[in-house]
Amino acid sequence: MDEVKRSVELMVNRTLIEMQNRNFRLLLLLLSALLVFSCGNPEREYKTWEVYNGTKEGIKYSSLTQVDTSNVNQLQVAWTYNTGDADTLNASQIQCNPIVVDGILYGVGPQMKLFAIDALTGKEQWVFDANSKTRHDGNRRAYHNMINSRGVAYWTDGKVDKRIFFTAGSNTFAIDAKTGNPITTFGDNGSIDLHNDLDRDVHDLFVVNSSPGIVYKNLIILGTRVDEAPPAAPGHIRAYDVLTGKLQWIFHTIPQPGEFGYETWEDENAWKHIGAANTWSGFSLDEKRGILFAPTGSAAYDFYGGKRKGANLFANCLLALDASTGKRIWHFQFMHHDLWDKDLPTPPTLITIEKDGKTVDAVAQTTKNGMVYVFERETGKPIFDIDEVPVDTVSYLVGEKVWPTQPIPRKPAPFVRQSITENDINPYLADSIQARLRDDLKSYRHGNMFMPPGTTPSIILPGYDGGGEWGGAAFDPQTGVLYVNANEMAWIMKMNENKMEQPKKESWLQAGERLYKQNCMTCHGADRKGTGNNPTVVNIRSKYTLNDFIGLVENGRRMMPAFKQFDEQEKNAIASYLLGMRADQKKDFIAGITKIDTVNFMPYKMSGYNKFLSPDGYPAISPPWGTLNAINLNTGEFVWKTTLGEYEEFKSRGIPPTGTENYGGPVVTAGGLVFIAASRDSKFRAFNKVTGKIVWEYNLPASGFATPAVYELNGKQYIVIACGGGKLGAKSGDSYLAFALP
Repeated sequence: MDEVKRSVELMVNRTLIEMQNRNFRLLLLLLSALLVFSCGNPEREYKTWEVYNGTKEGIKYSSLTQVDTSNVNQLQVAWTYNTGDADTLNASQIQCNPIVVDGILYGVGPQMKLFAIDALTGKEQWVFDANSKTRHDGNRRAYHNMINSRGVAYWTDGKVDKRIFFTAGSNTFAIDAKTGNPITTFGDNGSIDLHNDLDRDVHDLFVVNSSPGIVYKNLIILGTRVDEAPPAAPGHIRAYDVLTGKLQWIFHTIPQPGEFGYETWEDENAWKHIGAANTWSGFSLDEKRGILFAPTGSAAYDFYGGKRKGANLFANCLLALDASTGKRIWHFQFMHHDLWDKDLPTPPTLITIEKDGKTVDAVAQTTKNGMVYVFERETGKPIFDIDEVPVDTVSYLVGEKVWPTQPIPRKPAPFVRQSITENDINPYLADSIQARLRDDLKSYRHGNMFMPPGTTPSIILPGYDGGGEWGGAAFDPQTGVLYVNANEMAWIMKMNENKMEQPKKESWLQAGERLYKQNCMTCHGADRKGTGNNPTVVNIRSKYTLNDFIGLVENGRRMMPAFKQFDEQEKNAIASYLLGMRADQKKDFIAGITKIDTVNFMPYKMSGYNKFLSPDGYPAISPPWGTLNAINLNTGEFVWKTTLGEYEEFKSRGIPPTGTENYGGPVVTAGGLVFIAASRDSKFRAFNKVTGKIVWEYNLPASGFATPAVYELNGKQYIVIACGGGKLGAKSGDSYLAFALP
């Protein structure tokens, strides 16, 4: 039997490399059958989903074969669970990849309520509302900053103690998995505050977490999401005792004196005030070796580095740490002195491949720039060569010092476009609009990924949201093929001078407008209509009372940080400006003598997160705008590429699928399938993993901007997806759907 399995695997790998040639169609049909009916990986089975992303290795793989290419079109809804708390007015979302333990599914709703349901029927067992009984009870919008939760973590002593670790805003809770009650002996009456234990006073700063921690032995290891502009908290990685909530170790992602990497910051005091370099996307773990893999983001401020000169370790790095102690084993930096917000967006996948006739345990990291870097797991040695490529270092921003090289892998090839020309304007727009967009493009700087930011606009492609995004990749251990979805959306970057002048005589209206430009314009735009995924504030008075607005400013919400540095008069002044409070706008603003914060003041600010779009909101560049890619990591060669998602209005005109922006990841199964939602068109799709052809799709009640979970109960295979919508203008939803065969 082992000889048969080895023969099947060899045939799979050999055929996947050749399959781009269409003459192999008959062979592919045979291959699909072999994949479905082979015995699978003899060393390990993947039949449940007890961990975020399926396994601690983060491969998003299921060895279940009950649902396969021959019967996937018979899938039907087995159950639906509605959380009942969608916020359609404020575009709530669900990004959660649920876990399933002992027949119970644990997930999170749009209002940050943790729930447990019967994974067989969808029947609710309990709900834990992290927002109950807080000092914000009078202001529902402000609860726990209302960020999303992409998942939870599970720990057990193997006996009766079973815990769910769940982060809502700034608090990580230990919840009894059986009852849904906080375990009061953990931390401070059941939770720990992520503002603590950072070796710096950050109690007034934005410190939350949208991705789950990871469990190693009796440790819960946590990352954070922090502000991307100063003042920002540092993104240090911390491990806590699962029983007591006491800190066990900390790794300084911004090194302190005497620590490795300290010399990569020209400012010897950078560790005292520079923020970010944080692991916001989660972790992967080699449990056998005890190696934690932590991907980090850029240092703050994202787009101007004149206050953080140097390579900036450990920002934009993949860190391999001793999971027991937090000690560095190795690291690799993907972007030196990042000026383009190119955080590592997802935990890496821990894989095993065949290279030069040898079996190699490796780690694969996908990036926003649409590249896959593959390293030996224990040493960090690249599997495919990586070149330090010279880049443009000329910056017209005073004080900036651009790093002269950036690392580019020779293989695999990028899975997205990385530059455009005037020939790449969207061909499905009216001729007059195409001509206008070409003229716009001529006025922008474009041509490569590493064009330094400047006051003349430049094209960012891949965009701030990738390339690869937080959904990450799936990996098939039987074939060595990596599946990754991607965005291909161009954005426009423009830096503006930021002059900090002491106001002389102002009204509340004038002061409010000044404060808005200094603090809010980057996200909400000079016209207040919103930029990127940030909402409009033009008619904010229709949604917020004065008290609600002040609470929002003080506490933040979702992506919006808290502005605790504002005094009462400043909060009221900006409220009068945005809420159109005409009587208050006429009041005199009594300005005190404010000392300029020379450490955190940035002489340049980005104008906003602006996509390169047509006047009616369509991508300005030609399709594809969203793709799904299959890459053989044994060879570094592509197997196939296809579009992911479509616009109904283009489809009705006979235009082939264009793909759409997408958020959430894929799952690959031994049944020959890749399941993925993620697209803005609210479809849930199954692709043949060998050919890349769609073999099933379903219209969800709201877009599934999340990663599916696949598990088996009572001999039946289930596929679950969260349908929260809310992004990209999609309607919000509150449901989890489970699919199974009749």
